[in-house]
Amino acid sequence: MSSGPAASDPIGAVVTAMITPFTADGDIDLQGAGRLARHLVDTGSDTVLVNGTTGESPTLHGEAPWELLAAVREAVGDDASVMIGTGSNDTARTVAATARAAEAGADAVLVVTPYYNKPQQNGLVAHFRAVADATDLPVLLYDVPGRTVTALSVATLTELSGVPNIVGVKDATGDLGKAADVRLATLGAPGGFDLWCGSDEMNLPVLAVGGRGLVSVSAHLVGQELAEMVRVFPSDPARALELHLRCLPLHRALFAETSPAPLKGALNHLGLPAGPVRGPLAEASPETVKAVVGVYEAIEAKR
Repeated sequence: MSSGPAASDPIGAVVTAMITPFTADGDIDLQGAGRLARHLVDTGSDTVLVNGTTGESPTLHGEAPWELLAAVREAVGDDASVMIGTGSNDTARTVAATARAAEAGADAVLVVTPYYNKPQQNGLVAHFRAVADATDLPVLLYDVPGRTVTALSVATLTELSGVPNIVGVKDATGDLGKAADVRLATLGAPGGFDLWCGSDEMNLPVLAVGGRGLVSVSAHLVGQELAEMVRVFPSDPARALELHLRCLPLHRALFAETSPAPLKGALNHLGLPAGPVRGPLAEASPETVKAVVGVYEAIEAKR
């Protein structure tokens, strides 16, 4: 594990769910991944997440996620943490990937709720306990029922908060009431249990109910605004609100079509490593890319 910031704070407050840059012919652009990761860290990210949904993880196979992790680890060194998504809808496969993560250079793992096969809540508890048992790394759960169908219940999250190395949940439910219920129910968890917002347009509301930070797509473009928002919220909520509202049009524009297509289009326009998306995703329309670039440029003009 890293001897730098990651050693004392292996996740941090601002996590960027990094795209996976591809070359024009669809191969992983490892050099571009390193360059983009360095850009993210230099513009406010505490942690770079690879092999997440924004990184098109369903299309990364074999050694690809580990090669990507190695490239990002080398690029950021000890200046930031690196997290890898190890979740799947197969407990044995998830356990094996999670067990490999520390040796491969990760500081933490993100584990999504198993998708498609719709496990019961007691099955989810057994799944995540087995995953946590496979590593000494911090485990961040990922609750995103819009993609997985199955939600993690408040009771399930409360039970899992008792596992010392399950440190929190990336909440992409859009349900602020549930986020508050989870925060209340998990106070005093033995290893600590925090909330990270997993939907950029909910960043400030989740902070307001006790969220620790955010796992962001928009941070590719507005990392410095998001880092400042998180930093000043406790002492200057008015400034945090100003920053949140400034970024809100971008948060929404990036999801006008299926992510990460709009973001990749904008990054390509701005000269940052991105490349195409892999099928079954399609490239974002020129109109969508123009809208993303337009709202980004309006934010940039206020810096």
